[in-house]
Amino acid sequence: MKIHTVEYVGTIAKPDGPSPAKGLPQIAFSGRSNVGKSSLINTLLRRTRHKIARVSATPGKTRAINFFCVNDQFYLVDLPGYGYAKVPTNMRDEWSELIEWYLGSSGTVDGLVHLMDARRDATPHDLQMISYLGDVGVPAIVVLTKMDKLKALEREKAIRRTSQELSLDEDQIVPFSSKTGEGRETLLAALEELVRAPEPDTLDALVRGPEAE
Repeated sequence: MKIHTVEYVGTIAKPDGPSPAKGLPQIAFSGRSNVGKSSLINTLLRRTRHKIARVSATPGKTRAINFFCVNDQFYLVDLPGYGYAKVPTNMRDEWSELIEWYLGSSGTVDGLVHLMDARRDATPHDLQMISYLGDVGVPAIVVLTKMDKLKALEREKAIRRTSQELSLDEDQIVPFSSKTGEGRETLLAALEELVRAPEPDTLDALVRGPEAE
């Protein structure tokens, strides 16, 4: 997949809010507030100079669901980060409610890219997300970010650890680095398969979570 055009089309701030997305597949991106999601999106879309997803020094700045139309072919949907932001509990609960509504009740999600920091163990939030996606039947791609910060042996251990924690095959995990661009083409190819809506068992990079088997 080649990225030709990217356009911000709108935001949903509350459950049951009107969607700016019309008629095209929707691929959502999720992860902890400090996992590097904005950097990955900008690297993926080749928007490192004129950024689409805003990179902030303060985790948790994305507080709504933002929609970007890519190539007039699909919507890239940036979900609020979770688990780290220093915000009131009631606000975190609102974000969680918004995300769960979008993934489970809106009926518009065609797939999800879930990001995890390659240097960290899976959190309860990560495990819950993968299990939840299996429950609601949303295909997912698991991406390990910040791979450039690991040495060769550490990389292998990170992939093996994540595979075991999430009960996934190692080839279902995409190593990624926003700094070096590693994993960009692999992730774009997986997104292209999602957008084409193939049968799930034809996609090596797609998972439905351990509960779906």
